[in-house]
Amino acid sequence: MLETFLSFLTKVDDFFWSYLGVYLIILPGIYLTIRSKGFQFKVLYNFKSVFKDLHGVKKNKEDHGINPFKLYFASVGGMIGLGNIVIVITAVTLGGPGALFWMWIAALAGMLIKYSEIYLGVKYRVPNGKRGYDGGPMFYLQQAFKGKTIPILSAILMCIYGVEISQFKIISDTVSSTFDLNPILVLAALLVLIFYTSLGGVKRLANYSSILMPPFMILYSCMCLWIILYNYEVIPGVLYDVVKGAFTGYAPVAGFAGSSMLMAIHYGVARAVYSGDIAIGYDSIIQSETKTKHPELQAKLAIFGQLTDTFICTLSILVVLVTGIWTDASLKEPSEVILKAISAYFPYTDAILSIIFFLAGYTTIIAYFTVGIKSAGFISKKWGKNIYIAYALIAFISTYFTDQINLIMIMSLSGGLLVLLNMMGILKLRNHIKFL
Repeated sequence: MLETFLSFLTKVDDFFWSYLGVYLIILPGIYLTIRSKGFQFKVLYNFKSVFKDLHGVKKNKEDHGINPFKLYFASVGGMIGLGNIVIVITAVTLGGPGALFWMWIAALAGMLIKYSEIYLGVKYRVPNGKRGYDGGPMFYLQQAFKGKTIPILSAILMCIYGVEISQFKIISDTVSSTFDLNPILVLAALLVLIFYTSLGGVKRLANYSSILMPPFMILYSCMCLWIILYNYEVIPGVLYDVVKGAFTGYAPVAGFAGSSMLMAIHYGVARAVYSGDIAIGYDSIIQSETKTKHPELQAKLAIFGQLTDTFICTLSILVVLVTGIWTDASLKEPSEVILKAISAYFPYTDAILSIIFFLAGYTTIIAYFTVGIKSAGFISKKWGKNIYIAYALIAFISTYFTDQINLIMIMSLSGGLLVLLNMMGILKLRNHIKFL
């Protein structure tokens, strides 16, 4: 029964990202780029003025809300995680090298989608009585559709998405196997850490993420760049395969079954959306807690966040491409692929990557769970939080015994449904978004 149900969900996920999800990201992203006259490129070029304006907000001690830069790391903590190291690898192991090209396209289009959802989240947020704010898609969807049906549906999906079962599974597996620990004890310890941090709200999340994310990003980036540069002679051929495979697919080779152009688009866009939380709504909820009263200031940080996310994803994929590990059929789980690719170049890789996996995955899990709690509170102020905590506990434990691929598929599908609802709201409110 379970296998049949998971097979059905896999088919729905494939259909969504092959025939609908791609257009929901690429076409609106192109439209917003044309309408704003390439606003994302202007923001990236004028990064000094953006950070100067936000620094002025940081100095204001009287405003409610959270430091914009701490929220940036809280946002990055949710975006940059095992999705960028492990799950993104499935883009090329299933879609071929060309998937990386479509990931780049989706990321460029997604920059203005992220800008739009955060702009609307801040614009329509409400004070929560705790010297902070509640915002996000639930609030701007109320403005778009003048009712609570779609906002509540969005909040329910965010509650499901907020229990990051795939990364929880990967961390638990990696830590228990690397250090030869009892899996049940690892599971219990990880649950305690997750609940402690997440129940402290966005402020505690921002504090932890601003401490944990920088060392992870620096260490992992340096390791990947070393491997890529060590294999510099194959880089031109790899890039040729990436561009060619984006439009022609990739023939079967070694352990790779082959892919079509449609598969490259499917997995490239789907993994870009998942890793960068494009149109998911997570980022809008987190960044709506900012001190600044100007939506465009906080929204501009989303463009830099998306660039950071895509950079880490690109490093991970290039590592498995330049080393040729992506065609190894003996590696059944995505985490095994990146582990083998890096282990050939660094000593004590199992221990080092376990720490990296933990830092990356933990910040993502607590960020998602924090957003899930806020979404549950939108559904029911009285019972939402407690019911959600009970649901999360059951979900984390029960899905621990499911394989990684199925958990990735569940997150992909629930994320796809969130994209559908949020893009409807963003497009309906497109005239409310200012590109300043």
